[in-house]
Formats: sequence, C-alpha cells, structure tokens
Amino acid sequence: MKTLTVFTPAYNRASTIGRTYESLLRQTCKDFEWLVVDDGSSDNTRELVEGWASDGKIPIHYVYQENQGMHGAHNTAYANIETELNVCIDSDDYMPDDAVETIVSFWKNNYRDEDKDRIAGIIGLDADTTGKVIGKEFPDGLKETTLRDYYEVLGGFGDKKLVYRTEVVKKYPPYPLFEGERYVGLALLYNMIDEDYKLLVCNRVMVNVDYQPDGSSFSMWKQYWNNPKGMAYVRKFDMQHAKSLKRRFQLNVHYVNHSIRARNGKFLSQSPKKLLTFLAIPAGCVLYLVNRHKVKSAAKFKFSK
Repeated sequence: MKTLTVFTPAYNRASTIGRTYESLLRQTCKDFEWLVVDDGSSDNTRELVEGWASDGKIPIHYVYQENQGMHGAHNTAYANIETELNVCIDSDDYMPDDAVETIVSFWKNNYRDEDKDRIAGIIGLDADTTGKVIGKEFPDGLKETTLRDYYEVLGGFGDKKLVYRTEVVKKYPPYPLFEGERYVGLALLYNMIDEDYKLLVCNRVMVNVDYQPDGSSFSMWKQYWNNPKGMAYVRKFDMQHAKSLKRRFQLNVHYVNHSIRARNGKFLSQSPKKLLTFLAIPAGCVLYLVNRHKVKSAAKFKFSK
C-alpha cells in the first residue's frame, strides 16, 4: 500500500484539474495515490479523470456524489482513504514536483511509533503560483504546534498545508450536513484534532495555490449569508476553545450574525458562552447588516456587468 493519498474535491473544475493531474505525474516520489471526489460536477470532470485512470500513469480512485459542498466531499474522501497519510490538494491547485517526496521523507524521518498518541500529522507551507510563500514561514526552531496555537498564539497568518494521519482523522465525527446549505468550515475538524494532538512542523512548500474568483476564498461574505446554520455550528465549537478573550468575543459576534440570518430565536440559550454572546449582540447586529449589504452589493455588481 502507498504511504500517502492525495485527495481532490472537484466541482466543475475541468478547466483547472488537469494542472493538478500534471503536477502529480511529475512527482519525484511515486509513493502516493490520487483520490478525486467529484461533488456533483456538470462539466466533463468525470470523463477527464476516468480517462487518466485508464491511462494508468498513477493510481487514481474516482468517486462521484451529488453536490454536498466542500465539507461533504471531505467526508467522502476520508471514508475512502486507507493509506497512512492524506493531504487535500484542491482542483485549482497543484503540487511542486518534490512535494510528495518532501511529505513522505519528512514523515519517515521525524515520526516515531511512540508519537502515535500525540502527533496527528504535518503542517507545511502553501505558496502562490510564483512560488512566494502564503503568509510567512514558521519560526526557526519550531518543531511542533497545533493549528490554533500557530495562528492565535504565535501570530501566524496565511494558509498552510495540512497532512494528517488517516487513523486520526477517522476518530472524529464527519462534518455535519445542513439541508439547503453547502458549506461548513473545514477548520472544524482541524480544531477538534488540535484538542488532542499536535502537528510536526515542516518549513517546506507542499502546494501551489491559485485562488479562483468563484472559489470560497473570494466569496466568504456569500458563504456567511448562504450557510448560516453551518457557520453558527462552527462558531459554537470555536468559542469554547479559542485561546484569547478577544478571539472568543469575535466568534460570538459572528455567531450572532449567523443566528440572525438563520432566524434562530433560541441562539442565546443554545450558546455555550451565554454572557459573551449577550454582550456581542449589538456588534453581531451590525455585522449582519454589513453582511447583507456586501451580498446585495456583489449581486448588483454581477448583474450590471
């Protein structure tokens, strides 16, 4: 069995997923397989991936499902992965030629069996298409961290690439699915894992990211508006585990915003931090109005083009 599964959720990305595939063909280490979860695409994603699978240049497993959103595709991916490690490479991104070699060799050189109860995987770097690191590199000498500690304690910023032990991921519940919604923040699972495990720090680039205009990174206000139940669910978890009072208050403000949008009149009684939620109501109302304005403005701009 291979050591690593590279999994790719895909939704109408036939125009970009070929670049992902080509980068996998160029890998200097072949100790991986590719899992593509087609999340209800209506373009020719299926034909492309099944054609590549037939070519047999790399091992490919293709799974189709009705559209559930990115988190639903991750659920399906984790249910189909059997290798020791897994990493998500989105269908508009690609891997440097030595990325699999970096991951596998770093893991074999730094992970020990006695670490199985405290190490969940690896955190590495993202770079843009020019090779520039997203955010900043990890501090010199940092060997282990959690995702939350990196961002909230060490002041880190920018997307980072996560490689997880499949055995660890499967211990946690799948992302919840809410009727009529297609988004739950992927950080929900990562933050759950943070409560029990740490990540080995690898100061190497593992993916080149090409943010798309219609991707989630460019449409967060719309994500807030269209998926309030999923957003509120994540905020409720995070507000219990955030490291600083400032961050917990920010999460409560967002929770109020999502609850108003979801028309949940019981949001205060359902909050795990009732006092902070009560104090956050004014700011949450303002954020709701800003959110509504952003979505309406974006819709008008799109219509007028």
